[in-house]
Amino acid sequence: MSRRLATAPVSARSIPYGSSPLLTSATPVWRSRFIVGMLALAFVGLAARAAYVQVIGNDFFQRQGEVRYARTLELPASRGRILDRNGMILATSVVAQSVWADPEDVDRNHPGLRDAARLLGMPLAELQRRLDVGEKNFVWIKRQVDEPVARQVQALGIKGLYLRKEYKRQYPQGEAVAHVVGFTNVEDRGQEGVELAFERELLGRPGSRRVIKDRLGRIVEDVRDILPPVDGKDLQLSIDGKIQFFAYQRLAEAVQQHNARGGSAVVLDAVSGEVLALANYPSYNPNDRRNLTGEQLRNRALTDSFEPGSTMKPFIAALALDKGLVTPETPIQTAPGRLQMGGFTISDVHAYGVLTVNEVIQKSSNVGTVKMAMQMQPRDMWEAYTRAGFGHKPQVPFPGATSGRLRAYKTWRPIEQATMSYGYGLSVSLLQLAQAYTVFARDGELVPITLMRTDQPAHGVRVFSERNALAVRRMLHMAAGPGGTAQLAQTVGYSVGGKTGTARKQEGKGYAARKYRSFFVGLAPVDQPRVVIAVMVDEPGNGVIYGGAVAAPVFSDVAQQTLRLLGVPPDMRVQPQIVADVIEEEPV
Repeated sequence: MSRRLATAPVSARSIPYGSSPLLTSATPVWRSRFIVGMLALAFVGLAARAAYVQVIGNDFFQRQGEVRYARTLELPASRGRILDRNGMILATSVVAQSVWADPEDVDRNHPGLRDAARLLGMPLAELQRRLDVGEKNFVWIKRQVDEPVARQVQALGIKGLYLRKEYKRQYPQGEAVAHVVGFTNVEDRGQEGVELAFERELLGRPGSRRVIKDRLGRIVEDVRDILPPVDGKDLQLSIDGKIQFFAYQRLAEAVQQHNARGGSAVVLDAVSGEVLALANYPSYNPNDRRNLTGEQLRNRALTDSFEPGSTMKPFIAALALDKGLVTPETPIQTAPGRLQMGGFTISDVHAYGVLTVNEVIQKSSNVGTVKMAMQMQPRDMWEAYTRAGFGHKPQVPFPGATSGRLRAYKTWRPIEQATMSYGYGLSVSLLQLAQAYTVFARDGELVPITLMRTDQPAHGVRVFSERNALAVRRMLHMAAGPGGTAQLAQTVGYSVGGKTGTARKQEGKGYAARKYRSFFVGLAPVDQPRVVIAVMVDEPGNGVIYGGAVAAPVFSDVAQQTLRLLGVPPDMRVQPQIVADVIEEEPV
């Protein structure tokens, strides 16, 4: 009986809970209220934070979220094309892929990295270095890679290595037009030539695209509508690609033939003022600019200034005619072929004796020119030179164009006035010299020049009277004919006129003993000139230095080809006009 009582279960009701001291003690009311209040406050705080995140601070948190998954992709604009006057492409942009990486995602031990480095033409160590020194999430590996190479790199499947579409500039005409067109850098910004001068017009405006990417960098959604890029404007230059190429080729041949340091040629349309060709040698390939030197990059026709030598003599003859000091038939005594002035001797290559003004230009007499010049006031010469454009920067939007040097007439000494009459003591660029000769091609008017195509005749500025400009043009025709200094300038089928120059090069405070520049500036056809062409060869060697032998033959070939391409009918019976004799003034 007692065993059964000991093992019987105890009923819950038999436990005296009411007698527990914890339950029988009185609980303070503030405690329960405090707990409820804290819970309520916590809920209010959470609600306030939610309201701040969702409403008040939404923009901030939205931006922070987007930083982690959204990207704005720039859509590059295609740079405008550069065309010649006939629509031939001189510069254009083609699609090129650039390789970039997210260094944090790239597996440095990936076996494909070595192949990627090989395809990109760099050592593996260089690729690793770029990954190490780049930004945290972005680094360029190689810009503007050829499309097949880019696809091979992509096919390697290296995580963290990506392609981006860009544009690469190409120059189909290469070296012949390099100094005119210039080039861009890897960022597609103009660095030289027309590319730099017309940067704003060519550049265009890039577009943008807002996207969401996954952790692997793949685009999964477009967030915002695409802002399309606006491509740059095409430019049509006054340059004629065929004339430019021929002038460059003929100039290069002359420089190589005479073992010269370099050369330049400028071809102007005497009617419109358009620059049809502007060639320099040596040149460079704008598609491959590795290991370039300043000698190759320099646009000699615009940036180099030099003393123009005897090419200035026609301006003195025109001014003397305008002043009524002489007529074309006025005799001038040049015997004995020397003239003493201020302790200096001015000499001719021959003792010509009495020469008319026509013959002074034909024979290129220094003595005859000086005798005309010394009848004038220095101010008269300075004003005539200034009106012809000397001492002023050519009005072409081209980087680096020089203004040359023409000192104020008040500082001239008599010997300086004398030497300036035959081209020493002042400096010009070849483009300035070519433009100045439009005075004789356009009956006394200086024609403004342009690098952009135009179909309208240019309105010139009067420098000399029409009658006297025509008289000097006949003198230039004589200079390029029998007995003149530029007989090798004659062409087949076209009459020409022009003036040679052979000037010593300045070296230090004096002149080099055996360094010269050889020039020829001419126009054709003589009766109604259509083109003005200037040629300069720097430091010709091989024992031939005279402009009539070095530069004039280049003029002859370029003039004939240019007039034929422009459709100018021959004004002479088609028969050989070139003779072998070369007469030239002695370099001073």
